[in-house]
Amino acid sequence: MRFKRMVTVVGAHAEGELNEVITGGVVDVPGRTMFDKMRHLETEADDLRNFLLNEPRGKVQQCVNLVLPSSHPDAAMGFVIMESDYYVPMSGTNTICTVTVLLETGMIPMQEPVTKVTLEVPAGLIEVTASCRNGKCERVAFRNVPSFVFGLDLPLEVEGLPTLTVDVAYGGMIYVLVDAEALGFAVTSDEGAAMVETGERIKAAAAVQIPAVHPENPLIHTINQTLFAAPLRDEAGGKRARNAVVVSPGRLDRSPCGTGTSSRLAVMHARGQIAVGEAFTHESVIGTTFGGKVLETTTLAGKPAIVPEISGQGWITAFHQYVLDPTDPFPTGYRVGDMWRNSG
Repeated sequence: MRFKRMVTVVGAHAEGELNEVITGGVVDVPGRTMFDKMRHLETEADDLRNFLLNEPRGKVQQCVNLVLPSSHPDAAMGFVIMESDYYVPMSGTNTICTVTVLLETGMIPMQEPVTKVTLEVPAGLIEVTASCRNGKCERVAFRNVPSFVFGLDLPLEVEGLPTLTVDVAYGGMIYVLVDAEALGFAVTSDEGAAMVETGERIKAAAAVQIPAVHPENPLIHTINQTLFAAPLRDEAGGKRARNAVVVSPGRLDRSPCGTGTSSRLAVMHARGQIAVGEAFTHESVIGTTFGGKVLETTTLAGKPAIVPEISGQGWITAFHQYVLDPTDPFPTGYRVGDMWRNSG
């Protein structure tokens, strides 16, 4: 049998969020930087994302990472992050899964007890520290790109809801952060459908009413995630809170969300709720956690910013190959509106 396409992937999850890592079948993508490569895929070769993420091969609660050589002298390699509806500049769970796969499959040599490596993502360079033992990557911590607040306590009008007061921040993606308690959410798994429906409406309204453009890269723009923030608690080990992030076209992130945690840290620091070096634990709707802290403060195009560190664990779940039979009537897959909201 001669297949038209064959892509090798390693499946993994980071604190519950499913991400796959392409390890074969794609040699390289044109572009000098990972952002250039991401834009090429987005504008010239989006069939790869559709092939892998749409049904019958993919699923709505899945992301895929394409590992590529980096031309940056400080980076061991890079990767491009593909989600159901978007190519995103950065993702914490995708970083943790990709690092876990690269180390545990030997694509990057593992050093025990600590492996340090710099990777390039479309948002820039990230410095990774992986704790390793007996061939296992036990925890991944990464120094994220500078994160900052676009605005605090901004009014937002959403049809069917009272006027909301929201924050907007960047942590590798642009988030609108909403007080979950004010909307009656305890941020639990059984509230998933209601949070998704409400969160997608909030995101759509915020994208129109609150323009947000990255000060150094105007191609990173527009609010594309809603984060429901549960109350912040003071505990013996530091600050702690639950959250839920809505990922388009309409599902909850199963993990505590790395870029969401970075955005929340930026908001917390701007409000004086967390100090540099203070520990923060972010919980997901399924009870998994990421560690977070503000490593230092900085500026970005004259704007106050923080450098966050996010940490968590990933686990390999599968090794498989996606193939395309030349007679397959769905070479780029399909979507059905029962699961793919606003699709079909």
